[in-house]
Amino acid sequence: MKERTFNNADSFAMSFDEEWQKVKCEDESSKINKVIDLLSDHPFVKSNPKTAFDIANFRVKSLGKFR
Repeated sequence: MKERTFNNADSFAMSFDEEWQKVKCEDESSKINKVIDLLSDHPFVKSNPKTAFDIANFRVKSLGKFR
């Protein structure tokens, strides 16, 4: 996926979902931070770090997608 990253929320969300599946961590908040750290070179994380964090939290907590 890294070869097709764009500076937008959709690209970040797809990358986040992919990395989330790979990271092993029991604590949700710690896992979110670890995944965002792994994606620190993603254009959207670089230009919108707070929004990237908000999107990650929304995906995990509000959508319950990864439970």
